[in-house]
Amino acid sequence: MWNSGSSPLHRVVVLDQLLPESLPVRRVEIRRITIAPGYAAGLHIHNGPVFGSIETGSAIYQIEGGPETILRPGDVFYEPEGVRIARFDAQEDGVTFLGYFLLPEGADAELVFPDPQPG
Repeated sequence: MWNSGSSPLHRVVVLDQLLPESLPVRRVEIRRITIAPGYAAGLHIHNGPVFGSIETGSAIYQIEGGPETILRPGDVFYEPEGVRIARFDAQEDGVTFLGYFLLPEGADAELVFPDPQPG
Protein backbone atom coordinates (compact mmCIF):
# COMPACT_ATOMS: atom_id res chain seq x y z
CA MET A 1 0.00 0.00 0.00
CA TRP A 2 1.37 3.39 -0.99
CA ASN A 3 1.64 6.01 1.72
CA SER A 4 0.22 9.25 0.28
CA GLY A 5 2.38 11.27 2.70
CA SER A 6 5.63 9.94 1.27
CA SER A 7 7.49 10.88 -1.90
CA PRO A 8 5.96 9.49 -5.12
CA LEU A 9 9.43 8.43 -6.28
CA HIS A 10 11.78 6.12 -4.40
CA ARG A 11 15.22 5.00 -5.64
CA VAL A 12 17.39 2.29 -4.12
CA VAL A 13 20.85 1.26 -5.28
CA VAL A 14 20.80 -2.54 -5.55
CA LEU A 15 24.30 -2.97 -7.02
CA ASP A 16 27.25 -0.60 -7.31
CA GLN A 17 29.99 -2.69 -8.94
CA LEU A 18 33.51 -1.38 -9.51
CA LEU A 19 35.00 -2.85 -12.70
CA PRO A 20 38.63 -4.03 -12.57
CA GLU A 21 39.70 -1.46 -15.16
CA SER A 22 38.35 1.16 -17.53
CA LEU A 23 36.26 -0.39 -20.26
CA PRO A 24 35.58 1.37 -23.57
CA VAL A 25 31.92 0.35 -23.80
CA ARG A 26 30.44 1.08 -27.20
CA ARG A 27 27.15 -0.73 -26.71
CA VAL A 28 25.12 -2.72 -24.21
CA GLU A 29 23.27 -5.80 -25.42
CA ILE A 30 20.35 -6.81 -23.20
CA ARG A 31 19.05 -10.36 -23.46
CA ARG A 32 16.09 -12.02 -21.79
CA ILE A 33 17.34 -15.53 -21.00
CA THR A 34 15.18 -18.42 -19.83
CA ILE A 35 16.64 -21.63 -18.41
CA ALA A 36 14.46 -24.73 -18.01
CA PRO A 37 13.74 -26.13 -14.54
CA GLY A 38 16.67 -28.07 -13.12
CA TYR A 39 19.04 -27.23 -16.00
CA ALA A 40 22.68 -26.54 -15.03
CA ALA A 41 24.28 -24.05 -17.44
CA GLY A 42 27.73 -25.44 -16.64
CA LEU A 43 31.13 -23.89 -16.09
CA HIS A 44 31.48 -20.86 -18.37
CA ILE A 45 33.46 -17.68 -19.03
CA HIS A 46 32.24 -14.43 -20.63
CA ASN A 47 34.41 -12.24 -22.89
CA GLY A 48 33.11 -9.09 -21.21
CA PRO A 49 31.39 -8.09 -17.98
CA VAL A 50 27.78 -9.22 -17.64
CA PHE A 51 25.21 -7.83 -15.23
CA GLY A 52 21.83 -9.41 -14.66
CA SER A 53 18.52 -9.19 -12.88
CA ILE A 54 16.28 -12.14 -12.08
CA GLU A 55 12.71 -11.71 -13.34
CA THR A 56 11.12 -15.04 -12.41
CA GLY A 57 12.18 -18.32 -10.85
CA SER A 58 15.50 -18.92 -9.13
CA ALA A 59 19.06 -20.07 -9.79
CA ILE A 60 22.15 -21.08 -7.87
CA TYR A 61 24.99 -18.70 -8.82
CA GLN A 62 28.65 -19.27 -8.00
CA ILE A 63 31.93 -17.81 -9.13
CA GLU A 64 34.54 -20.59 -9.05
CA GLY A 65 36.06 -20.79 -5.57
CA GLY A 66 33.38 -18.52 -4.08
CA PRO A 67 30.21 -19.19 -2.12
CA GLU A 68 26.97 -20.33 -3.75
CA THR A 69 24.15 -17.80 -3.80
CA ILE A 70 20.49 -18.43 -4.55
CA LEU A 71 19.16 -15.70 -6.84
CA ARG A 72 15.44 -14.93 -6.76
CA PRO A 73 13.17 -12.38 -8.50
CA GLY A 74 14.54 -8.87 -8.04
CA ASP A 75 18.08 -10.07 -7.20
CA VAL A 76 20.95 -8.77 -9.31
CA PHE A 77 24.29 -10.36 -10.16
CA TYR A 78 27.62 -9.60 -11.84
CA GLU A 79 29.71 -12.02 -13.89
CA PRO A 80 33.18 -10.50 -14.37
CA GLU A 81 34.97 -10.72 -17.71
CA GLY A 82 37.28 -13.72 -18.02
CA VAL A 83 36.26 -15.24 -14.66
CA ARG A 84 35.15 -18.85 -14.38
CA ILE A 85 31.47 -19.00 -13.42
CA ALA A 86 31.11 -22.41 -11.77
CA ARG A 87 27.33 -22.45 -11.47
CA PHE A 88 24.28 -20.75 -12.88
CA ASP A 89 21.83 -23.57 -12.27
CA ALA A 90 18.08 -23.13 -12.62
CA GLN A 91 16.11 -24.47 -9.69
CA GLU A 92 12.89 -26.51 -9.82
CA ASP A 93 10.91 -23.48 -11.06
CA GLY A 94 13.37 -22.56 -13.84
CA VAL A 95 14.68 -19.02 -14.17
CA THR A 96 14.22 -16.03 -16.47
CA PHE A 97 16.57 -13.07 -16.21
CA LEU A 98 17.74 -10.01 -18.08
CA GLY A 99 21.45 -10.12 -18.94
CA TYR A 100 23.27 -6.86 -19.73
CA PHE A 101 26.40 -7.47 -21.84
CA LEU A 102 28.86 -4.54 -21.92
CA LEU A 103 30.66 -4.60 -25.27
CA PRO A 104 33.52 -2.59 -26.77
CA GLU A 105 33.62 -1.50 -30.42
CA GLY A 106 33.42 -4.45 -32.83
CA ALA A 107 32.84 -7.13 -30.18
CA ASP A 108 29.97 -9.57 -29.81
CA ALA A 109 29.03 -11.30 -26.58
CA GLU A 110 30.74 -14.69 -26.40
CA LEU A 111 30.51 -17.55 -23.97
CA VAL A 112 33.22 -20.19 -23.55
CA PHE A 113 32.68 -23.56 -21.86
CA PRO A 114 36.16 -24.57 -20.64
CA ASP A 115 37.15 -28.00 -19.43
CA PRO A 116 37.01 -28.25 -15.64
CA GLN A 117 40.42 -28.13 -14.02
CA PRO A 118 41.50 -31.46 -12.59
CA GLY A 119 41.61 -31.50 -8.95
